[in-house]
Amino acid sequence: MTREQVLPEHKVSLSIGEEIQQLFGRKDEIRKLIEEALQVKLVARDGLVSIQGEASDVAVGEQVVSELISVLTRGERVTPQDVKLALRLFIKQEKEEFRQIQGEIIEVSPKKRPVRPKGPGQRIYIEAVRHHDIVFAIGPAGTGKTYLAMAMAVSALLRHEVNRIILTRPAVEAGEKLGFLPGTLYDKINPYLRPLYDALYDMVEMERVTRMIEMGTIEIAPLAFMRGRTLNDAFIVLDEAQNTTSEQMKMFLTRLGFGSKAVITGDITQVDLPTGRLSGLIEVQRILKGVEGINFAYFGEEDVVRHELVQQIVRAYEAYQAATLPAEGR
Repeated sequence: MTREQVLPEHKVSLSIGEEIQQLFGRKDEIRKLIEEALQVKLVARDGLVSIQGEASDVAVGEQVVSELISVLTRGERVTPQDVKLALRLFIKQEKEEFRQIQGEIIEVSPKKRPVRPKGPGQRIYIEAVRHHDIVFAIGPAGTGKTYLAMAMAVSALLRHEVNRIILTRPAVEAGEKLGFLPGTLYDKINPYLRPLYDALYDMVEMERVTRMIEMGTIEIAPLAFMRGRTLNDAFIVLDEAQNTTSEQMKMFLTRLGFGSKAVITGDITQVDLPTGRLSGLIEVQRILKGVEGINFAYFGEEDVVRHELVQQIVRAYEAYQAATLPAEGR
């Protein structure tokens, strides 16, 4: 919509006071997002916001702005991503869903920002982790599967719901035959586990993480190191589970001990196993679907919270795979 276009004469004005600068003061990005999504004209000046356009679009714009102001008055930030989510849900008349998402908080370290879901899929996933002992999170990269699982693990540890966190992933790129690689054991496994460290440092201060690792409160190790153990009172996250074999998946799931919770994350479109080897994550859906205490949370391209191009890339790959892959592999 250009500024020169004549809009229908339906207009509403909102008094929003000092929050106007927080909402519309940064590069005018939020105003532009609302105008483009709703095809309205929005003017923010002197503590007032006026919205002009079609009656139904103006009504949605008024609801979105009012809701965003409520978020600000609670002392929380509003990001462009929050605005996009609000617009998407309010256009679909799902304002209660937006409020539930905004009300969901995962408390991590007091010195770090709380972690929040960024969409309905993430909110449902968090609820599933709270209420089930084993949760499988399956979907494309960028949907927050691993990050939210680790946030839930950190939160459970700090609330003393578990005694330790165990983070693991199959080192499939090295075939888990790490002896052929140069350096110490730490040098060999560290590159494959680095994404888990990065997420952990987002939620807990680096010095505290180091202490917890030294004490064994946090353990980060390749999946092969889980064999033969029973993991009690632990929150266990298995990442990149699409690269487990059937045998590895069974081995991992049978490590779960008393007072423990496990979250298994993966993207079944990104299997790196040798040709002819069935992914344990694909197989487990058929084996454990419907078992009480186990939940499967699925994410799609609408749940991607990275760059907008990532959503388009995921959508294109999903369409291609739907047309070319056999039904069993989906």
